[in-house]
Amino acid sequence: MDALIILAIIIFWFTFVLAIRHFSVYLKEKRMLLGHISEVTESDLFEKKVKKRNRKAELIQKLTKYADEFADLGQRINFFSENQDVKNWLRKSGNPYQLTVERFQGLKIFLAVVGFFLGMLSFIIGLPFSQYAIVFNPLIGYFLPIFLVKQQAKKRQEALRLELPDFLDTISTSLQAGVSLDQALREVIRFFDGPIREEFSRFNHEIDLGVQRETAYRNLLDRNDNQEFQSLIKALLQGLKLGVPIATTFKVQSEDMRQIREEQVKELAAKASPKVTLVTTFVVAPVSILMVAGLMILNLIYGENSLLDLLK
Repeated sequence: MDALIILAIIIFWFTFVLAIRHFSVYLKEKRMLLGHISEVTESDLFEKKVKKRNRKAELIQKLTKYADEFADLGQRINFFSENQDVKNWLRKSGNPYQLTVERFQGLKIFLAVVGFFLGMLSFIIGLPFSQYAIVFNPLIGYFLPIFLVKQQAKKRQEALRLELPDFLDTISTSLQAGVSLDQALREVIRFFDGPIREEFSRFNHEIDLGVQRETAYRNLLDRNDNQEFQSLIKALLQGLKLGVPIATTFKVQSEDMRQIREEQVKELAAKASPKVTLVTTFVVAPVSILMVAGLMILNLIYGENSLLDLLK
């Protein structure tokens, strides 16, 4: 009987592992098939991400609609969040949740009020450190939107910087093949994701609406403060005025960006060496010395021919 139970357990685990393996193979083949279908039908996965992001933005807008009641108060209490600064942060972050300046200003006050009531609730319940929560929760609620928007703007500008050299190489190759700039932008951005696509899609949309090319370029400058991206747009503006071939501009900018990035990596590596030396000198070396000294002391006390034996 025991043998049958053991055999049944072994068979169960064997079939379980086999099922997991086949299920993973099924998921892998499903992903490959979906990718093939997307390529054949030219479906845009980026548009699906945008729709999903828009649904998330709509949900957050519904959750933050009460912040509009505090908009006027938030614009008066604008410590570390002037209206112009907030406008720049939202623009450079891409404003994924479609927040207005007024709603943002109201949101920080709304979260501060919520934080205060949560602190009071924790104090009434008697949670640990609840007396500090009454003070710090409103401060956290006030500064949380400011911190998140600034981080989002920084993250977006960094993503733009990382994608830019590959984007420029692709555009330069298309232009050298005889494709116009507008057509190259429309075709190439389909293969990119993130802020580089969002910015140039908006640029193309402005051109379609009749906005002058120089104005559209300046709008790109206003929405982004990344130094490399601004250098590219300024070069395009200069080329537009002086008649410099655009393909050459993209190629030169791409080479310059890669060289600048290489220099930045070397600079970071050079700065890391003194930091490693400091850690080794003030952390690793003292700990190693203490360990060796401790072992020597233990050996003198408890080892062979120890001090205790000599004193006896």
